[in-house]
Amino acid sequence: MLMHFKCYEVDGKIIINIMIFHASVRSNQMLRKTNLAVWKAWRSWKLSLHSSTVGASSGPGPLDRTENASVSVEKPPHTPVMLKEVLHFLDIQPAQVVLDMTFGGGGHTKAILNTVPEVTILALDRDPASISLAQQLAEEHFGRVKPLLGRFSELESLLSNMNIKQGSIDAVLLDAGCSSMQMDQAERGFSLSKDGPLDMRMDGERYPDMPCAADVVNTLDQQALASILTAYGEERHARKIASAIVEARRVNPITRTQQLASVVAGSFPAAVAYARKDRLHRPAHVATKTFQALRIFVNDEMNELHAGLRAAQAVLRPGGRLCVITFHSLEDRLVKRFLQGDDLSNLDQYHFSPTKQGTRKEKLVDGKRDGSIYWLPLRRKVIFPEKDDVRENPRGRSAKLRAALRR
Repeated sequence: MLMHFKCYEVDGKIIINIMIFHASVRSNQMLRKTNLAVWKAWRSWKLSLHSSTVGASSGPGPLDRTENASVSVEKPPHTPVMLKEVLHFLDIQPAQVVLDMTFGGGGHTKAILNTVPEVTILALDRDPASISLAQQLAEEHFGRVKPLLGRFSELESLLSNMNIKQGSIDAVLLDAGCSSMQMDQAERGFSLSKDGPLDMRMDGERYPDMPCAADVVNTLDQQALASILTAYGEERHARKIASAIVEARRVNPITRTQQLASVVAGSFPAAVAYARKDRLHRPAHVATKTFQALRIFVNDEMNELHAGLRAAQAVLRPGGRLCVITFHSLEDRLVKRFLQGDDLSNLDQYHFSPTKQGTRKEKLVDGKRDGSIYWLPLRRKVIFPEKDDVRENPRGRSAKLRAALRR
């Protein structure tokens, strides 16, 4: 699956790939019911794109994608999150094969290469900039690093092309969310603290006509925007923010990150706008959840994460180990339920409420429940970074790690 609102050009014709999104909605009645506003908005957008130049034509749209198009990969790599814990729970042995599903800046991969002899690492990432770094690392460690450009949902075909069979990988690491490298580059449009084009596409220019965050905020109606902010940002003031966005774009299209941040901040009284705190009790921008929601929606992150977990389950050998790092509650709840054996196809994938339950495939030992038939948790509870690690790397303050053994 590419994306539920993918647009691309074939033989000079614009193709609007909405059918996959429709199929997903039809197969999940709860998803369709709770997100009808978003679904209707994208249907309307599909029709309007035939006569519009927003995001799907060769003419100028709300975002000039030629501006700052070059991506530098020479910046120093970020500090890998929860490195000590990852190395401990993966317990990689010499000559084993490891799949790093989110290569990013390569911090975890480099640590594994430096600590485990003769290990082979399959380095997957959907971002071409990250794959450029992986290719450089592959040249330094000949034969030990194999870069793979693609999404989680494309992993099966990528491994098949390399003649790597299912059930043959020894360890898998999945570090979900946005990489520090992407956040640090203003031209990628992920950071609200750096002014840049409102992009947020993790695939970069791999799909040039794929809708970006600017397309979303300038095209969807108020109800659909509020649904996205509620579902993916867990934003309590979603309706107020959506209303402010719609009002602002009537004057000028919203095409820059700090422009959007200012619109969101302007919808709150000053006392409220500066009252939010992060987990280190530092001031947090009131638009943080809005940016998170748009990023998740643009990149189809929840469905991709689910696809990544299914792929990890398929490629790991019995006794193989999985570590998953998440950075917000939506991701963590999905991972937790997957490892418990919940059938996530029967859940509302936009709202993983802590009280909802799905069909669970459990193993019974002496008539008692023993968790998932596929996974044995290496630690019953979620693992948090140590305080010293958070002080050294504040971006990892919200990280959560879950580790499991493939049965």
